[in-house]
Parts: sequence; structure tokens; C-alpha cells
Amino acid sequence: MSEWHIGPNENLQDVFDLAPAGTTIHLHRGIYRQKICIRTPGLKIIGDSPDHTVIVNGDYARNLDSVNRLFNTFRTYTVAVAADGVQFSNLTISNDAGSPEVKGQQIALSVYGNDFIMRNCKLISTQDTLFLGPLPPDLIIRYRDLLSPFLRSPNPLSSLFENTLIEGSVDFIFGCGDASFSNCEMRSVAQIGSRGYVAAPSHSEDDRFGFVFSGCRFTADSDVPAHSVFLARPWRDYGKAVFTSCQYGNHIHPLGFDPWGSTSRYETARFYESPMPDGRVTWARKL
Repeated sequence: MSEWHIGPNENLQDVFDLAPAGTTIHLHRGIYRQKICIRTPGLKIIGDSPDHTVIVNGDYARNLDSVNRLFNTFRTYTVAVAADGVQFSNLTISNDAGSPEVKGQQIALSVYGNDFIMRNCKLISTQDTLFLGPLPPDLIIRYRDLLSPFLRSPNPLSSLFENTLIEGSVDFIFGCGDASFSNCEMRSVAQIGSRGYVAAPSHSEDDRFGFVFSGCRFTADSDVPAHSVFLARPWRDYGKAVFTSCQYGNHIHPLGFDPWGSTSRYETARFYESPMPDGRVTWARKL
């Protein structure tokens, strides 16, 4: 397998398009202000460190495209992975649009490829930082004239995140994909309104895995109020999230989980904890 060494003056889209499958690409330290979609399988993308190798862009949901259409959440990504077996390590992916109360959702990373791996990285944004495809079936239909085919693939997908910081405010880990988060930090930043939410799973009834957080730390910036953030809320019926051996800061609400406002999704939501703290909602389950 070949190895390429790339600096911040390079066009990353060209690099990722031209690299043969399985290439290891070393990104030297620097700021890469670009919007990227990876369609080549098996690429291994390695930075110098999360603090010194940063891929960043600033698209947001309420922005208008070239034909005066709203961008929509799912076109705001800084990086979209649309190939299988892609790996990232030792870098940061950021969406720095900011002000989500005005601009709406702003994704840093969207994963539409299977067997995705991210280690020792940072994902930085506010609302909807990390999307784990595929889309819910109803949105695949709704956005058929807006989103590219690779953004509407219904294929089941799985991802692994290790030793990675994921930062956001509202639903900042969301989607239908299976994902394992091991020894990661989920950092809440100041949210829109009075409540924040870490995860918003939307798995189907047949999906037995969901989001699994193992040995993760749930932290917050100093301006996030106590008891103002929920671990998860179901974006669709049957959303699944499992929390094992995690550490929670004082910002996490004692109830733990939210039913998505006044909906009845709590009746099908599959939220598990081990150990389970006292005071959790009655519809969460001890693992």
C-alpha cells in the first residue's frame, strides 16, 4: 500500500479522489479549510495531532445554496465519508459556523460508509456535530430531490470511535448507524434554550446494536448549567443507546433521558445503563 504526505496548501478533495484504495495519507500540521467527500475505500488519514491538524468548514442548515435552496442539515458536513473501511486518526474535524440559534444545524462529520474507524481525534461543532448514516427511511424519501444518492443510501452501517472528543450542544451524536464509542469524551457546550442533548438515535426496530458508549466521560464547559443536558432522546421510534461504565458531570439531568418533548416515543425507545443511577426515567432499563 502506498503512503502520501500532504500539506495544508493541497486540495484535499483532489487528494482523496486520486489516491488508490487503501492508501495511507499523512496530513501535515496546519489548517485545511475545505469541504470534503471521501469516496475511495480503505483510506487511512493520519494527522500530526488533534491540536495541530485541523480540517474545518462553516456550512449551516439555514444557508442558501447556488439556486437559493436552504442547505438542509445533511448538506452542512465538513467531511462526509461515503466509502467503506475509511480510518481517521490524530486530527480534528470542525464546523465553525457557530450561532446555531440563528444558523441552525451544522455537521462536522457525516458517516455513510461501513466499517468506519476514528481514533484519537476531535469532532467540534454545536448542534448535530456527528451524523451516523443511514438516514431514517422517511427522510430518504423526503430529500430525494435535494440530497445526492450517496447521502440517501439505506445500507446498514457500523462505526468505531476510540479516545475521541466529540463536542456539541443539541443532538450532537445522531442517526441510524450502529456505533461503538470507547473511552471517548462527550463535551457539552452552551445550548440553545434551556436544554441540551448528547445523543439522538433513530434506529429501526430490527437494529439490535444502536449507539454503545463504553467507559466514556460526559463533560461540559463551565457555562453549561447543572442538570441541563440529557444523555439521549429518541429521534425516531425504537432509537437505541447503551451507556456502560460511564462518568457523568453535574450537567447531566438526573432523569437521564428525554422522550422527545410530548411524543410517545418513550414507549419504544431502548435506552440502557450499567450501572444505572437513582432517579432515572422509569422507561430506561438497567443493562
